[in-house]
Amino acid sequence: MADIQIIRVDFRLIHGQVVAKWIKQTTANKILVVDDELSKDEFMSQIYIMAAPVGIEVIVESVDNATNNLKENKYGNAKLFVLFKNIKSVYKAFKAGFPIKEVQIGGLGAGPDTKLVYGPIAMNEEDVKMLKEIHDLGIHIYLHQVPDDPSMEFSKILEKKIFNI
Repeated sequence: MADIQIIRVDFRLIHGQVVAKWIKQTTANKILVVDDELSKDEFMSQIYIMAAPVGIEVIVESVDNATNNLKENKYGNAKLFVLFKNIKSVYKAFKAGFPIKEVQIGGLGAGPDTKLVYGPIAMNEEDVKMLKEIHDLGIHIYLHQVPDDPSMEFSKILEKKIFNI
């Protein structure tokens, strides 16, 4: 059975410094990028595959395929570094039965209706509602950009009452 080393939400997905640093914090030998849109875009998928560190295989899957492949043990004994582009995808995966015990929020850029919640990490009310639902079911959620910086528990974001939730 595949061993999920880390589940990270980062809109940049595979990018030099951060992923290289996080990969070293784990024993992952494969990166599983879970994103419905990217899984349909062969050209962009190849760009992310080429951006991975040497020796690390990259698999790009839709939420449903990744969830089913995990359930059917199609990743074998891989040690997975799982990347989601956004909170909606994590939420969809969680609802589909993707085995999530912990979620690291690492990179969410600012956009319409978002507010900065921790450093440069921005969320909107919908993001926070989805994460709160997952959090309230016992899943550990924290915000952490790079290993050298401190992290913050998602519960602290809720305590700040940035959103009316």
